[in-house]
Amino acid sequence: MKLKPFSVKTAVVLFLILSNFLIAQQNPITWATFYKSVSANEGEILITGTLEKGWHTYSQKVNADGPIATSFTFAPHANYSLNEKTQEIGIHEEYVKAFDAKISVFSGKAEFVQKIKLKSKPSKPFTIPVKVEYMCCNDAMCLPPKIIDLQVIIK
Repeated sequence: MKLKPFSVKTAVVLFLILSNFLIAQQNPITWATFYKSVSANEGEILITGTLEKGWHTYSQKVNADGPIATSFTFAPHANYSLNEKTQEIGIHEEYVKAFDAKISVFSGKAEFVQKIKLKSKPSKPFTIPVKVEYMCCNDAMCLPPKIIDLQVIIK
């Protein structure tokens, strides 16, 4: 039995499928959430992204021609309300060749704090779902923007 050689078209299709699979599997940031009680009726939701070496993610405030800004959507719940805007910790500005601009970035670790006000002391823990939209780049490439679901337990 004689095997037919791969055509160029078949090889290109296989390459594109494999490339998309590898990019989809790549995730250079690991997210975690924590709750910190500040007083009887106030607290902070801490959202931390730990980045692999050489990768960075972006501020909530970016240039119009720059990357997708990191954003958070906190699900409404009868037991709390958001207090102020989500704050950033550890942000710095650097020139990013891919966008030919100075951009506010996180390297190593991205930290965000959302202050909340509890409407009453919870009788039992409750969960707040959080959606995070973000984008990661290194010096060679940018991954497509991603939306993930996190949750934080309020005790």
